[in-house]
Amino acid sequence: MTNQDHNQLGPLEALALQAKNEKRPPLGSWSSGVARDFPLRISRDGRWHYLGSPIERASLVKLLSRVMVREGDEFFLVSPEEKLRIEIEDAPFLAVEMEKIGTGDLQKLIFRTNVDDVVIAGVDHKIWVNENPKTQEPSPYIEIRDGLDALINRAVFYDLAELAIYTSVSPNKDLCGVMSDGYFFNLAESDDDRI
Repeated sequence: MTNQDHNQLGPLEALALQAKNEKRPPLGSWSSGVARDFPLRISRDGRWHYLGSPIERASLVKLLSRVMVREGDEFFLVSPEEKLRIEIEDAPFLAVEMEKIGTGDLQKLIFRTNVDDVVIAGVDHKIWVNENPKTQEPSPYIEIRDGLDALINRAVFYDLAELAIYTSVSPNKDLCGVMSDGYFFNLAESDDDRI
């Protein structure tokens, strides 16, 4: 994570701005017909597996990630001719890097995924945390595109937690979260008095 002067673009921020203009395949206009199962699985750690073996070519994984769509709770790789159902253990992507630009309400948090999607957390790229009801283990996510999310890896989540601020919503309830691009994202809440 780096902290740059707000007048100077950081490396990830420059990539995020370029990504807004990146031409993507016209997935919405492809009518791919009947779906069939495809032996591709994305594990919780962001690794892609074909027929049980990891795909080692990062360029192939990145290419395939560009033709992924979500329909309800199912994920597909699509082309004009095919619609292939794949298995996702948690989220299709993993957020592996974060950059902080600016401070306060002007702060921007920029995330890069394992497939090199780069987004600025904000109105179109929300951050949220799900908590495992049995273990109380937090699982943080960021929305990447078109219903496709990234699990924020542990190291990046620790960086995010270091930026957390508290805001009171009632006398006995505080929210703990982060600001990015003018939006507050809740990471945790406390019903107890803070020390």
